[in-house]
Amino acid sequence: MKIRAGYDIAFQCPYAVPMVLMLTTHPSRDGNILSDQLMQFSPRVEARDYFDPYGNICTRLVAPPGLLEVRSEFVVEDSGLPDEVCPAAQQWDVAELPGEVLPFLLASRYCDTEKLSTLAWSLFGGIQGGWQRAQAICNYAHERIEFGYHHARGDRTASEGHEERRGVCRDFAHLAVTLSRCMNIPARYCTGYLGDIGVLADPAPMDFSAWYEVFLDGRWFTLDARHKHPRIGRILIARGRDAADVAISTAFGPAQLVRFNVTTEELKEAGQDRALMETA
Repeated sequence: MKIRAGYDIAFQCPYAVPMVLMLTTHPSRDGNILSDQLMQFSPRVEARDYFDPYGNICTRLVAPPGLLEVRSEFVVEDSGLPDEVCPAAQQWDVAELPGEVLPFLLASRYCDTEKLSTLAWSLFGGIQGGWQRAQAICNYAHERIEFGYHHARGDRTASEGHEERRGVCRDFAHLAVTLSRCMNIPARYCTGYLGDIGVLADPAPMDFSAWYEVFLDGRWFTLDARHKHPRIGRILIARGRDAADVAISTAFGPAQLVRFNVTTEELKEAGQDRALMETA
């Protein structure tokens, strides 16, 4: 399967503003990128990439006064398979976890484990550790929060999302990540592209999506509390402890977002198009 992905974003700055963008796909997808993933700026600016502590690619630049447009479009090869489901995956004792995984058990800016620990153990303590517990947490977060773009708030913590019972995909992920950590399941926040592939098209404008990964049986598995069921065609941009680590843009000064368009769609092969026309 081939997926066309990209973005068209614009900022308005009253004066020169240093910025960090996190828009390049994660290095783990490098072998799947079939066309140049160039970040195009208008007007042209000098930019350079670096890796953050979590292995994500960040781009540094200084936005000039006025309008700065940032665009990219590329094609990704994807397996076309849904997220893996592994009911036999077991939860490891904390003492057996690799050192690099331990930070994903700790509280972070939006994942306030200390406020949800008692609740988590009351809800999930009686469930067998491993996939069953991780899936129960995912299901709970899915049912607890009502999705709506008008519910978006950039400073909402997991415990606040739990109490307010509303939010966007980042709030679903934060709640599930926090409850997982409370139950000693390492969990990390993810952001990237997720198109309407294999599901009914969402009439709302396309956006970047948030999901999360849990560490079971010595490896990471993808879960999505917003959608609850496995999805096809995720294209990872970045991972971190929570949304604070993977902000799409960070401006060190005033920079108003004035345009934000995201594209993620399956590219149909010629044979597929003909088959669809013959079926119609």
